[in-house]
Amino acid sequence: MPYITQKRRALYDGNVAALAEALTVDTPGGDLNYVITSLLTKWVQKRGLSYAAIAEAAGVLETAKLEFYRRLAASYEDEKIAENGDVYGEAV
Repeated sequence: MPYITQKRRALYDGNVAALAEALTVDTPGGDLNYVITSLLTKWVQKRGLSYAAIAEAAGVLETAKLEFYRRLAASYEDEKIAENGDVYGEAV
């Protein structure tokens, strides 16, 4: 869950902002994928390569994906449904 305390966020926010600014947007996610993969790999190595560390990292990716979709993508999709009509009609 990304809802860590404000004090913990302050440890990372400056670096996250600088990294986000440095990421190029002219590739279809390649740079972002590199950064995420590198960060997770370094975290797993720091923790100690094990099944538990790999499973935890994979779990973090999954829950981050779900939270990202819930908070950002779902509202975008709702806007597009309102704008263009629902493909499911009244069935859902």
